Formats: sequence, structure tokens, C-alpha cells
Amino acid sequence: MDKARLVANIEAAEPTARLAVLIDADNAQAAVIDELLAEIARFGEATVRRIYGDFTSNASAQWKKVLNFHAIKPVQQFAYTTGKNATDSMLIIDAMDLLYTRRFEGFCLVSSDSDFTGLALRIREEGLTVIGFGEQKTPEAFRNACHKFVFTEFLRQPKPQSTAKDAANATPSAQAALEQRPKFPRKFVLEALEKAGDDTGWTHLGSFGSYLAKLQPDFDSRLYGFRKLSDLVKGKPDLFEWEERPIQGSSAKTLYVRAK
Repeated sequence: MDKARLVANIEAAEPTARLAVLIDADNAQAAVIDELLAEIARFGEATVRRIYGDFTSNASAQWKKVLNFHAIKPVQQFAYTTGKNATDSMLIIDAMDLLYTRRFEGFCLVSSDSDFTGLALRIREEGLTVIGFGEQKTPEAFRNACHKFVFTEFLRQPKPQSTAKDAANATPSAQAALEQRPKFPRKFVLEALEKAGDDTGWTHLGSFGSYLAKLQPDFDSRLYGFRKLSDLVKGKPDLFEWEERPIQGSSAKTLYVRAK
């Protein structure tokens, strides 16, 4: 299956993909671990959970409190030389070892470090899905090397609102989060929809989401106040027309969308 389509279709069925989750303790925050693992569960099963760092240092103290609870295996790496990041090297070596076992459908790389750009590209070359997690300061090179990239700052924010009514009733903290969201990329989204559509302009929602992920791996409808892409489409009637069509041989329906 097309890897961008796999990412776009995670809402359609129970995820069963086997994932290797590799965390760079030097460039990730323990405060988001609950939300991080919940997000990863949307993509598949975290069959391997490893975190890399020097856990004898004070900087890693936050991680030591949560590792056992979340069944994350710590990989100790002492900082032998000042200015050299041995943690990155160990994570990359382990990733390649796991890659060649052929036991996984994808990798989750948790870091804001651009040093993992090459690793992400190498995993992609093997036909596996790469999902990145990091802060908004993460260089574009690493973000774009992934099939999907999720900003960890978002994971610490209140749950997004799906409707204008919900937004109006939001608490002050949730309202503040809404106001800090980036401007909706209207032009980009409409151009992507046009390219994904058929001669009549209509396209399946999954195909639309797949095309968005290919063009911009860090595109996330939740950044703009919508839980899912379908909510975004339905929540912007000034931009989109949508209709539900029956699936042949089933009582279920699927969503189609086109620009207004």
C-alpha cells in the first residue's frame, strides 16, 4: 500500500501495523509520553519501544520516572567525548538492525534532531512507513523525510474543537490554544484537492488525505481545530462540498469532497 495512503487511512480501520518506536532522550520531552504513545497507537502497535540516552545524567531524570510504567526499554549510552553525540549513533545502529529483521511495517522516530534525516530516508528506501515526532523547531529536512510528522507541542494542548459551537464554549485555556494555531493554508489545501480530484473535481477523502501527506508530511487537521480531515472538510462549507456515497456491497458510506 502507498505509504502516504496508509497514514491517511488510519481512521478507517483498526490499525495492525507493527511499529518500532525509537526515542532520542536528549531531544524529546517525557512530559508528553502519555499523549505520544496514544498518538502512535492510532498508526499501529508499538511492538518495540526503546529510548536512548545517558540515564546517569540529571538531564534524563524526567525519563527515568516513566520508563517502567510505559514498558519502554532504556538503552544506556555514556557520553564518552564532549561534543560527540553517541546517543544518535546507537539509535541509528539499532534502527538498522531492526530494519533488517523485516518484522516491522514502520518506524516512529521521536526527536527534534536533524541528524536522523538520513535514517528516515534510508528506512523509506526499504518501503517502510516513517512517522516522526518532534517540536516545531525540528528542521524541515527531517520533517519532510518522514511520511508523517507530528508536532509534540500539539500533544500538550487541549483537545481540538470540531465545531464552531464547541469553540465558542471552550475554556479560557482551550480558547488561548485556538488563538495560537497557525493560519489555515487555504491555497495549499485547495491546490492539493484540485490535483487529487477527477475530471469532475470530486475525490475520495482518503485520496485527498494521501495527497496532502505526500506534499506536506507535517500537515495535521488538528492544528486548525479539527479532530479529523473529515471534520475539517465539513467544518469549512465556504471551501468544500462533500457527499457520502454508499460502498458497493456494504451498508457503510464513504466521504467524497470537491472544492466549491
